[in-house]
Amino acid sequence: MAAPAETTMAEINELISLDTTSRDSNLPLIELVVVKLDAAGISSKLIHNEDGSKANLLATIPAVDGTRTGGIVLSGHTDVVPVDGQDWSSEPFSTQIRDGKLYGRGTCDMKGFIGVILAKLPDITAAKLSEPIHLALSYDEEVGCVGAVSLVEEITDQQLAPRGAVIGEPSSMRAIRGHKSMNVFQVTFNGVAAHSSLPREGLNAISYALRFANYVEEISAQLRTEGPSDDAFIEPTTTMNVNRFDGGIAVNTIPSKCVVHFEFRSLAVVDRAALIAQFRDYAAQLDAEMKQLNSAGSVHFEQVAGAPGLDTERGEQIVALAAACGAIATDEKVTYGTEAGLFAAAGIPSVVCGPGDIAQAHAPDEFIELSQIVDCENFILRLVQELSA
Repeated sequence: MAAPAETTMAEINELISLDTTSRDSNLPLIELVVVKLDAAGISSKLIHNEDGSKANLLATIPAVDGTRTGGIVLSGHTDVVPVDGQDWSSEPFSTQIRDGKLYGRGTCDMKGFIGVILAKLPDITAAKLSEPIHLALSYDEEVGCVGAVSLVEEITDQQLAPRGAVIGEPSSMRAIRGHKSMNVFQVTFNGVAAHSSLPREGLNAISYALRFANYVEEISAQLRTEGPSDDAFIEPTTTMNVNRFDGGIAVNTIPSKCVVHFEFRSLAVVDRAALIAQFRDYAAQLDAEMKQLNSAGSVHFEQVAGAPGLDTERGEQIVALAAACGAIATDEKVTYGTEAGLFAAAGIPSVVCGPGDIAQAHAPDEFIELSQIVDCENFILRLVQELSA
């Protein structure tokens, strides 16, 4: 069985050694990539978050004639999920090979993909590209595709107009054309505390929060039975869940605060904005009812994270290009969300295609099979060939 190149393994090992858990900064990794790009003669731009603690990176390897527009985006996120409370058999931020598998946090999701690209920079820069390759690395994907919003905006602002994008999430090197949207919300109900024996002197935040949670369940059931369906998904309809409910301090106290956390994952054909507006309107209705009883009552509706779904047509060029580079063609769609929807929404046809199995992502003893790294190496080298004059 073929083994990954030593340079590829070295790049992946170095990336894994940098703890880029989403709660922390990703700048050490980004700065390392900048140094590697500079050494290869590739200029890059950083797009920082508001406090400057994190950054996206955008770099373009131009065509042989200097063209920087068009071409293909290779995109990956730099953050990883926490290892807190997980029982690992080896150090999470130090790679270890066992039985043909490379273990470590991020090996699968998704530093394996980024490491392959960095290892193949000499091949990319040496090629006579007929169109450019853009490298797009994001922050905070794991907490809601946060960084990719400004990253895609930068691609648009620079008028790079790529003809396609490959988002290297673990897909076992299948070219995934579709996934659901991701939408996360926090709804805070502010009531008035009082002794439980005097309920009319208080305003029960939990009571109104329960009504909202029940409303979420009602809409969820309605979408399951009456909404659009797509059998390409394991869960063919839009899914929706109340996943956390925080309120109250004691059984003898009218609760003054309660927070409902819910999320939905909609099919691409569902009008996300209209669905969000429906929940926002119901929250406003409850806000008015609470204020009518007590002016101190209120409801605060907040979308914590969100990204659109993906539904790339089979006939798009990026689908054929991915297949020509060795990706496995499939009509299967995935339930997890990615940044691909943001690229697609900006007019950049996209596929999700990367090494590793999503089943290993986020888990203790996260791993990627070495054969998958080899397949990804071959994919990138074939891509370079396909884009060469």
